[in-house]
Amino acid sequence: MNQQERNEIILKKYIPETAVSQIANWIVDYDFKLKIKKERSTKLGDYRSPISGSNHQITINYNLNKYAFLITLVHEIAHLTTFNKYKNSVLPHGTEWKQEFKTLMQPFLNSDIFPVELLYALNKYLQNPAASSCSDKNLYRALKLYDEKSDAGIFIEKVPLKTVFHYDGKLFEKGERIRTRYQCKELKSGKTYLFHALAEVQLFEEQWKNTSNLV
Repeated sequence: MNQQERNEIILKKYIPETAVSQIANWIVDYDFKLKIKKERSTKLGDYRSPISGSNHQITINYNLNKYAFLITLVHEIAHLTTFNKYKNSVLPHGTEWKQEFKTLMQPFLNSDIFPVELLYALNKYLQNPAASSCSDKNLYRALKLYDEKSDAGIFIEKVPLKTVFHYDGKLFEKGERIRTRYQCKELKSGKTYLFHALAEVQLFEEQWKNTSNLV
């Protein structure tokens, strides 16, 4: 079994099967390492350019559904191809990256890969792609429909200010909103973390009663 075949076996766990061959080819052609990471509240994925002869590196959160995983992965590959063409002479999510992302997404924009309703939201987002798919609420909500069901239950944008909530086994207090994210304090450490407005969190039973009219 060669490396591409091994890549395809791994990719089938994370992205639509009809997209596997193209992505497996790109891993070889663009010579990058793909690492699957635990969930990170501040990002879905990231790209690192080669340092001292190392490979390009792309990381993606393991818990994304297969459509969100694919979009995030192509997003990061677009950073790679932009770097190959322009190095660090352009903005990270500027015109050059937007064009690369749109071009790389083209092979996947069909109903063999994405459900029709998701394709509609994705095509609208690609008219002017932002730094994160989370920035587009229509696309983010469409993608969330394909998440595995959990007991997370409520978007943080619906949680009242100063409310304490559970996330990833820790307790946080909701703070003020800054653009699309909320500053939330982790109670044990006192550190401040940024949560996307559509991040899903858990509330205590009594709090659920108080917010039921907001959901």
